[in-house]
Amino acid sequence: MTPTPPPAPRTPTALHDPDPATATATTPAPAGHHAPGRAGPEAAPAPLTSPDSPDAGSPDSPDAGYADPPGAGSPDSPTRPDPPASEVSPASPAVSGSHVSRRFLAKAALVTAALSVAGALLGLVRDQALARLFGAGSETDAFLVAWTVPEFASTLLIEDGLAFALIPAFSLALARRAQGAPGDPVRALVAATLPRLSLALVAVSALLVGTAPYLVGALAPGLPDPALAVDCTRLTATCVLSFGLAGYCSAALRAHRRFLAPATIYVAYNTGIIAGMLVLGGRWGVRSAAAGVAAGGCLMVAAQLPALWRQLRGQASDGGAGADEPRPMDLALVGSVLLFALCRQSQTLVERFFASHLPAGAISHLNYAQKVAQMPMVLSLMLCTVTFPVVARALAEGDTGRARDRVERDVALAACLVLLGTATVLACAPQIVELLFQRGAFTARDTAATAGVMRVYALGLLGQTLVGVLVRSYFSAGRPTWYPAGAMGAGILLTSGLGAATVEFWGVCGIAAANAAGITLTASLLLAGPAGGPRGVPIRGRRVLAGLGRPVCAALAAAAAGALTAHGIDSPLPALVTGAAVVACVFVLLGRALDVQGIEPALRLVRSATRRLTDGRTR
Repeated sequence: MTPTPPPAPRTPTALHDPDPATATATTPAPAGHHAPGRAGPEAAPAPLTSPDSPDAGSPDSPDAGYADPPGAGSPDSPTRPDPPASEVSPASPAVSGSHVSRRFLAKAALVTAALSVAGALLGLVRDQALARLFGAGSETDAFLVAWTVPEFASTLLIEDGLAFALIPAFSLALARRAQGAPGDPVRALVAATLPRLSLALVAVSALLVGTAPYLVGALAPGLPDPALAVDCTRLTATCVLSFGLAGYCSAALRAHRRFLAPATIYVAYNTGIIAGMLVLGGRWGVRSAAAGVAAGGCLMVAAQLPALWRQLRGQASDGGAGADEPRPMDLALVGSVLLFALCRQSQTLVERFFASHLPAGAISHLNYAQKVAQMPMVLSLMLCTVTFPVVARALAEGDTGRARDRVERDVALAACLVLLGTATVLACAPQIVELLFQRGAFTARDTAATAGVMRVYALGLLGQTLVGVLVRSYFSAGRPTWYPAGAMGAGILLTSGLGAATVEFWGVCGIAAANAAGITLTASLLLAGPAGGPRGVPIRGRRVLAGLGRPVCAALAAAAAGALTAHGIDSPLPALVTGAAVVACVFVLLGRALDVQGIEPALRLVRSATRRLTDGRTR
C-alpha cells in the first residue's frame, strides 16, 4: 500500500529528546531503504499533533513541528532572526516550515535539556548523600557492586534496546490507526506485547534475586563483605521489572510524540533513592540506597502512566478494513543494539572486577570520579540527540551528503563542548571533589584519591563523546549493523589488558587510564569504520580527525592556565570559579585564533538558549 503523501510544503516530523531512539515520521523512503521509526518501506506516516490542535505549541508539550528543508534549522547554520513571539504561531500560514521547525526544535531541546540537567544534578545530590552518610569504604563498595544491575537495566531497557524495538512498532500501529484500520491497532499492540514483556521481566528479576550470591562473586570476587552486596543486589534486582515498564512507557509516549513525561523519569528515580537513604539510612545502612533504587524505579513508571493512559484511552478507530499488518520487530536490529550496549556497559564490570582486589574504597573512588567526570560528556551529547532525527530524515530521503554534513558538524560542536569540560576537570578536579563530597565520612584523603582518578578519567571524555555521536550514524537508518559492537569489543579487550597490566602498579589510576585508552580505540574504529555504506552516513574520517587536533591543543593550554590559577587560591569555591573562568576564556580565545570549527556554533547555541530563556521570562 502506498502511503498518502503529507501536505506540502510543510512535512510533519517529530522533535527529539535526549534518547537515541525516537520516532520520526517522514516522507516515503526510497525503495529498499527503511526510515527510522517505520516498520517497512510501505508504512504510512504516523499521525501527528496538528499545528492548530490544543497541544500544538504548548510549553508543556513540545511534541510537534515541521521538517527542515536541506540545510535549514541546524543550530550551527546561518538563520534569519526570530520574529517576535506575538507574530509567530505554529498554526499561522505565514510562518515558514523551517522557522517553525527551529522554534519547536529549540523548545524541545530546552525542555528536555532542563529536565536532563535536573536529573543529573539530583544524581550528584544522590552521590553526595551516599558519600556523606556512608563515606568511601567497604559499605559503599558493596552497594556499588549491586548498582551494576540498574546501570545495565537502564541502558538495555530504557535508553537503547527496548526503545529501538518498540518505537517502530508503535509508529506503525499509529499509522494503521490513522488509515482507519479495524479496531485500535495501538491498543492491540499493547495487549499483545505488554503482558508477555512483563512476564519476561518478572522472570529475569526473580532469577537475579535467586542468583545474587553467584552474581556478586563473579562481579567482585575480592569484596570484603559479599553478604552486604548480596542483600543490596536482591533489592536492586527489582528494577529490571520497573525499568522495563518505564522503558515501555517511554517508547510508547515518544512514538506518540510526547517527550515531557519520559524526560522526567531520572528526576523521579533519583528522588526515590535520596528519599530512601534519608528515611531508612539510620536503620538499614547502605541497604537503604538499594531500597531507594527499588522505589525510584516504581516512581519512573508512575511519572509516565497518566500521560500514556491519556494516549490510549481515546476512541478506537472505526475505519475500513484492508490495512497492512504490522511487520514483526527487527530482531537483528535489537540484537545488534543490545550487543553494543552490553559491550559498552561492560567497561564498568572490568573496572569493578580489578578494583575489588584493591583496598576498601577503591570502587567508590572510581564511581565518584566517573560520575562527575562524565558530566561534560552528557551535556555535550544533548544537542546531538536532538539533531538525530535530522540525520535520519536525510537518510530516508537518500540525501547522504546532508546527513554527513550534519554528523560532522555535530562531532565538531560536541568535541568543543566536551573538551571545554575536560579542561575544567583537569584544572579544578580537587576543588570540584572537595565542594561536592568532602563532608561527613568522606575525608580529605578520599578527596585526593578521587580527584586523581577523575583527572585520568577525563582523558577519555573525548573518546566517550565521539562514540556517542558516531554510533548514531550507524543506527540512524534503522538497520542492523554489528560493526559498532565489534569496535566496542576491541576497546573492552584493550581496557582489560591494560587494566590487568597497570592495576598492580598504579591502582585505581591505572584502571581509569585503561578505560580512557579502550574507549579512545573504539572511537577511532567507529570514525574509520564502514559507516558510508547504503545503511549509514559516509563520514569523512580523515577530515574529522584533522579538525579535532586544534581544539585538543586549545583544551590543553586552557587546562594548564586554569590549574595554575586555581592552585594559587586556598578556598575551594573561589578557586573553582576563577579556574573555570580562566579555562573558558583561554579555550574560546585560542579556539577563535586557531579557527576551531565548533567554537562559533557553540557560542551561537549559548546565545540562542539565553535569548529563548529571556523571551520566556518576558512573556
